[in-house]
This record gives sequence, structure tokens and C-alpha cells, in this order.
Amino acid sequence: MTEFLDILSNSAFWVAVLRTATPLLLGTLGVLLCERAGVLNLGIEGIMVAGAFTGWLTVYAGHGLWTGVLVAALTGALCGLLHAWLTVGLALSQHVSGLGITMLATALSYYGYRVSFPKVNTPPTIEPFQAMDWLPIPILGEQTVLTLLALLLVPVLAWWLFRTPSGLAVRMVGENPLAAEGQGIPVIAVRTAAIVAGSALMAVAGAFLTLSAFNAFFFNMINGRGWICIALVVFASWKPGKALLGALLFAFFDALQLRLQQSGEGLLPYQFYLMLPYLLSILALVLVARKAAYPQALMKPYRKGER
Repeated sequence: MTEFLDILSNSAFWVAVLRTATPLLLGTLGVLLCERAGVLNLGIEGIMVAGAFTGWLTVYAGHGLWTGVLVAALTGALCGLLHAWLTVGLALSQHVSGLGITMLATALSYYGYRVSFPKVNTPPTIEPFQAMDWLPIPILGEQTVLTLLALLLVPVLAWWLFRTPSGLAVRMVGENPLAAEGQGIPVIAVRTAAIVAGSALMAVAGAFLTLSAFNAFFFNMINGRGWICIALVVFASWKPGKALLGALLFAFFDALQLRLQQSGEGLLPYQFYLMLPYLLSILALVLVARKAAYPQALMKPYRKGER
């Protein structure tokens, strides 16, 4: 118990929690936006890989960090546009399209890395975003500006979804696209825009890892974070505020297991600590998801004019 309290009282632990939560939060907000419009986007894992690679490669080529973030977002938007064309335009399976985009984006990113650096054994590095030392707020001042951006997006997205006509349109096409069509809302255009914007956020989540958390791109660096984001949306009941809570909760468990593993002195196998954040997150998900009200038109294809 003393060891546990020592971990919690260390500010470095909470800095790690917030840093770990940032890509999860950005990815979860992206998934939430897509699903609020009624479309499941299983392409998130590949989109995050593509965003991480293209953003990092842009900076490595000599461009600015914010240019790298922009290129990553545009890469995600293109992936989202492809997903929207397949699932909204052609009304194909959202599961198959999403998994296909994950495999395509991941394979193209890895291929692009191998082509760009055929004889490199150690990943080349860049100068990443620096901590916001100028911000006189404990813990947050030790993060980069991308973390601040992710935190600010939570109230902005919540306000937009629940307080603006365009946010209402997104929620409406996710609940009842036929009723939305009857009200003159262009369902296909709204869903496409939501998927493109959500996918751009997913790619920025990946870019955070190469431009802020680390300074290089390497294979398997996303490490299942995309799938975690999909689960966190259910935990959040499709609400941005609870998405922040879910991202922080998983990041807390993840940071905790790393420190317990380092101080465990071999009492427990390391696999136990590795599974701890997933086990506890699944437990939290089960407790919360039973009462979650999902968008009623989620994963249901829409064909204009059909009743």
C-alpha cells in the first residue's frame, strides 16, 4: 500500500498519465464523431499508423511540426473519404471497409518507410514538440501543445454536438436518417463530412506519438490503441466529456502497471502487469456499457429515397 501511495503522490506519474491519454483522447473523439453520424470506423488503427508516419516524414523532410500535423490530418481525411465512399456512397459493409482501410494504410505506411530508409537499422529522429514550460499549471505545463489541443477539443466538440444546428444534424443522421432526410438534411453529405473530420482526428492521434511523445517512427508503435479508442467510445456513451474520463482511466492503469512492473521485484510475472490496464478497462466497460444509449442508426446503411 505504501508503494502504491508513493506512486500516486509522484507528479511524474500524473504527467505520464496525461501524456498516455492524449492519443487515446484524440482517437476516441474521432471515433465518436463518426459513430454519432451512424458509421463505425474500424480503419482507425491503420489511420493512426498513416498519420504517425506521414506527419513524422514531413518533419524529417525539413518542414515544420505544425505542417507535419496538418499533413497527418490530411492523410486521415483521405482515408476517411475512402471509407465514406465505400460505406455511405456505396452502402457496403462498414466492418469490411474499416478493416480493409486498416490493412491498406498500415501496409502503405510500412512500405513507404522501407522505401524511404532502405538501409537504416535505427529509426531516424526529429526534434519533436517541446513541453509548455511557459504554462504555469502543474502537470499540464510539462505536456506539449498537442495535449492542450486535445483537452480543448473536448468542450468544443461537446458544445458543437449538443448546442449547434450542424451538430444536431450529425446526431440526427446517426439516430434516424430517414427523418433527417424528411427535414431536408443531406444525409450522405453530413455522414461523409463527419467521417472525414473524425478520421483526421484519428491521424493526428497517431502523429502525436511521433511528433510529441517520441521523436521517431517505428513499426507497431500504435500497438492496438485504435481498438482501445473504439471501446472507449462505448464507455463514454458517445459523449465527449466521458471520453476524456475513459482515456484518463485507461492511461492511469497503463502508467500504473509500468511502475508496478518496475518495482515488483519479480513477485508476479510481468504478463500480469501488462494485462492489468486491459482487464480493469474491460471491467469498467462492462459496468458502464450496459446503460449506454448508442446511436440507433449505427452500422445501418442508408440509401437515399428508400423507406
